[in-house]
Amino acid sequence: MRTLILGFAAGAAWLQTQASLPLHAGALLWVIAGAALPMAWLLRRHARWRCVVALAAGVGLGFYWAAWLAQAALAPQLALADEGQDIVVTGTVASLPYRFEQGVRFNFSVEKALNAKVPPLIALSWYAGFRDEVTNEVGDVQPGERWRLTVRLQRPHGNANPMGFDYEAWLLEQGVRATGYVRPQPRADTPNVRLAAFVPAFGNVVEASRAVLRARILRSLEGKQYAGVIVALVVGDQRAIPQSDWQVFNRTGVSHLISISGLHITMIAGLFALGAGALWRRSFFTERQLPLLLPAQKVAALAGALAACVYVLLAGFGVPAQRTLYMLLVVALALWLGRITSIVHVLCLALGVVVLLDPWAVLWPGFWLSFGAVATMLYATAGRTTAPLPENASRWRRLRAAVALGAHTQYVVTVGLVPLTMLLFSQVSLVSPVANALAIPVISLVVTPLSLAGSLLPAPLSDALLLLAHAIVQMLAQVLDWLGARRFAVWTAPAPPMWSFCWALFGTAWLLAPRGWPHRWAGMLGWLPLLTALPSSPPPGQMWITAFDVGQGMAVLVETHGHRLLYDTGPAYSLDADGASRVIVPYLRARGIGKLDGVIISHSDLDHAGGAVSLLQNVDVGWLASSLFDGHPAVEARRVSHRPYLHCMAGQGWTWEGVHFAMLHPLPASHTDIALKPNARSCTVKITAGQHAILLAGDIEAAQEAQLLGRSADGDLAADVLLAPHHGSGTSSTPAFLAAVHPALAIFQVGHRNRYKHPKPQVYARYGDMGITRLRTDVTGAVVLEFGDHINVTQYRASRPRYWQGR
Repeated sequence: MRTLILGFAAGAAWLQTQASLPLHAGALLWVIAGAALPMAWLLRRHARWRCVVALAAGVGLGFYWAAWLAQAALAPQLALADEGQDIVVTGTVASLPYRFEQGVRFNFSVEKALNAKVPPLIALSWYAGFRDEVTNEVGDVQPGERWRLTVRLQRPHGNANPMGFDYEAWLLEQGVRATGYVRPQPRADTPNVRLAAFVPAFGNVVEASRAVLRARILRSLEGKQYAGVIVALVVGDQRAIPQSDWQVFNRTGVSHLISISGLHITMIAGLFALGAGALWRRSFFTERQLPLLLPAQKVAALAGALAACVYVLLAGFGVPAQRTLYMLLVVALALWLGRITSIVHVLCLALGVVVLLDPWAVLWPGFWLSFGAVATMLYATAGRTTAPLPENASRWRRLRAAVALGAHTQYVVTVGLVPLTMLLFSQVSLVSPVANALAIPVISLVVTPLSLAGSLLPAPLSDALLLLAHAIVQMLAQVLDWLGARRFAVWTAPAPPMWSFCWALFGTAWLLAPRGWPHRWAGMLGWLPLLTALPSSPPPGQMWITAFDVGQGMAVLVETHGHRLLYDTGPAYSLDADGASRVIVPYLRARGIGKLDGVIISHSDLDHAGGAVSLLQNVDVGWLASSLFDGHPAVEARRVSHRPYLHCMAGQGWTWEGVHFAMLHPLPASHTDIALKPNARSCTVKITAGQHAILLAGDIEAAQEAQLLGRSADGDLAADVLLAPHHGSGTSSTPAFLAAVHPALAIFQVGHRNRYKHPKPQVYARYGDMGITRLRTDVTGAVVLEFGDHINVTQYRASRPRYWQGR
């Protein structure tokens, strides 16, 4: 059975790497299932071959089961012709709404749509101020309410970058098959209106309960810094926790605790089981002799299982919570039926149930970390004996034994997850053992029970408990902030290749081997390739260019043999999210790049400078050059840090390992000309490596293109690759400018279905008419160019195709 389950999980994971789904998945699933049973019976006396057949059958079943579910999940689809059209939909609010300064986001279960076929579940944003400045009052949406809304939708689409978050896969797992926004009142006969205060349904009851608990917590902790942490511990909603706090939690390795984790679920289930068992043994202090009717052990198992189910529902049913729930349910069932089972069987059954219900779970780090942690503890403890304490042992001795056991468990998990953590996050927290030794008992044994009690008990007791929980979190956060601020807090290295990861796993297994195993310390040698790897770089005289897919904005990384330059920092998505925090910083971390030698911000528009501040906060930057105005947050941050800052000016230039950089625009006088728009001052750079060059033109328009033509000699503007000026707007890319640059390839960094309609059709056609190859990042994903004897071009979506892309 264990071999079959492991094969099933491997098959489901294999399916998630496919570019397309197999045909007739349902039929093939039944064929494999039908063939596996007689094969297993025929080989019942041949254990080795039976394992091989079970593994092969498991892989086939997992692959085609996941394919069958994927086909069903992808079937509801918005027609291309309906994208961007006003559609009137009626349905219910199907999730816990997330309110932010600009509006609210929520999932919407569609019951009826007028003049369009709309998927049954869509994700909507309702903005307070609309893009065209039309007043749009946001409705007070609550879970379970029925609304009639006028919306504009599009198919699922996300930015596609190496080492980046796959938003399209996440939407597929959630069952969301279209995203969009609520329109302002477009017509008097179809207003956005609430039709019913609550629609009875199981999911609506769960989400409404979560909303009530969240509202109660936020009311009691109004204005408190860590109210979002308390909400996350009670209902699993982490969206109110700011990025600055997540940075501290990640650097100290305690982010797994800031949610309804498996540890918390086990604790709550254990408390309810103990309480129910104790009361049942005492027959609730009556004379009924209830244990004679049903053993107290079975009652305790049932109470613990029910408590775990309720808590996991409040958590939003995340993978770590699912894993813990299924393990607890298997244990409870074994106790109820009087069957003895091993923890290995429990873990395998939990793995099988998780993948059976959610084959996309294998795509996320939480899945691997959850099962990896339990598997590591099993490996390091299974079959090993310790001397039992005598019955008359003192409390102090028992306490020391408990502390020693907890310390050993923390050591095992920390050491055992090092290879996996480096593979998934390219960093490992060196202060994690200390931080977790403090945070685990505080969060699990003190803060979580206080938070749960405070959210359920009546006022004013609830207010006092929630304030106490918040005060403890605040004190803990101060300690974690101090630990995370240490220079040695985090060890970073590039994401390892598979051979390095496997070698590190072997070293970890050696290190955690039982006592008596020879030279266990030598296992740490297996980590050396993992922890000491250096970022890759091009040979001298060559360069790599990465044009990120940041949506409607620009961000280009330029790498030479020994230096790295970032041109623009991407757009601002919201008050706490931007192109740097969502795309650039994770990419640099995964590559093991801890420093940028230089950053050029072409101008102050938010689609180019929106990520500047978060980039400077998270990455060591040597110098900053820009055309930003005095007082811009990025400029002020540089001046406060006393790091080099200068204005872009034509005539500037430098050379890194044989690669020459030349600043072509703006002229020095433009920085004092207040009449100029920011676009007109865009820093324009030509980079030449050997016989090939790229021109980064920012948002210059026709007037600036004419200026460049007027003061440049023949061939000065020539480049093999052109970053299309102003994203291909109608005010740029004049025929004369394109003729002077004469590129073979043009890259348009644009957002999917962006409101500016960039690139303009006539401009895009102009490039094509001139024989220029055109790449759009909203279609190709990130574009990587390797400049050597030739220019090698890699399109991310084409190099890593997945069956859900563009669906």
